Amino acid sequence: MSFTPRVFSGIKPSGDLHLGNYLGAIRRFVPLQDTHETIYCVVDMHAITVWQDPEDLKRWTYEIAAAYIAAGVDPAKSIIFNQSQVVEHAELSWVFNCVARMGWMARMTQFKDKAGENSENVSLGLFAYPSLMAADILLYKATAVPVGEDQRQHLELTRDIAKKFNHDFAKQSKGLGIKDDFFPITETLATGPAMRVKSLKDGSKKMSKSEASDLATIYMMDDADLIAKKIKRATSDAEPLPTEAAGLEGRPEAENLVGIYAALANLSVDQVLAEYGGKGWGAFKPALADLSVTVLAPIADEMKRLVSDKGEMDRILRDGADRARAIAQPIMADVRKIVGFVR
Repeated sequence: MSFTPRVFSGIKPSGDLHLGNYLGAIRRFVPLQDTHETIYCVVDMHAITVWQDPEDLKRWTYEIAAAYIAAGVDPAKSIIFNQSQVVEHAELSWVFNCVARMGWMARMTQFKDKAGENSENVSLGLFAYPSLMAADILLYKATAVPVGEDQRQHLELTRDIAKKFNHDFAKQSKGLGIKDDFFPITETLATGPAMRVKSLKDGSKKMSKSEASDLATIYMMDDADLIAKKIKRATSDAEPLPTEAAGLEGRPEAENLVGIYAALANLSVDQVLAEYGGKGWGAFKPALADLSVTVLAPIADEMKRLVSDKGEMDRILRDGADRARAIAQPIMADVRKIVGFVR
């Protein structure tokens, strides 16, 4: 069976967006609009696998949708919506709960990392959410997903669920006139090396919303002055910049700041060092601050404009949900027939 080239991806509204979210995911969504059907979701159902204040959840949902648009995702080209508006996500997730095996779920390393020693007291949703992730993807028969390393195991689970469903229900699928697989075996979409942004105060740690220092993380809603301040006060070291990338080894803060510059300027690290190699931080940090403000401040301004217009944001999310539902409902209707639900 030939599947439409279709991309699905989503971000969980469980905290303020930061530079790592932008460089690692959101910015990479934009060029895919020209090569695939693109569906970009705010996965609010995933967010509540751990406690979220309902008002924060609403705010972050709007902010993520606004970030997609401000970064260049066109709501006329791409489908932008929040997951909970399309109830078929939950319905297909339940079907997949009954297809997936407990052993598959128990091997998910992210659950082990998040639950830690407290696994008896976390929500059932946290344990089962890879099944919901599979439903998110396969509800639209997405052929490709741009994922980072931390989500590759979940995509493999999605592929396993699709294969088992296709095998278990092959006869019923053929009864609907489907000659080949019902669900695609979704591929990882290569979109180039992802920028793994580190803390501005500790280059050994990921940039995170949970940092102790307010200066460690650049948030997508930071204004120009605050962005520049955080860059200029970022931890560095005593050595000048090397002339080639190999010279950054063992210098995590230097590697992080040069990597941020390269990502924001769409250059390689070696190209950045060709210009700044041998120079000190007194020359590099102001240049990085100026570049960061040039790229990020307009996105922050547009995000603020969008989230202040709740009517417009609601219209975009409703329109996206309607368009998503138009794809999802016929697929879910076939799933009901295949598994034997009476309608």
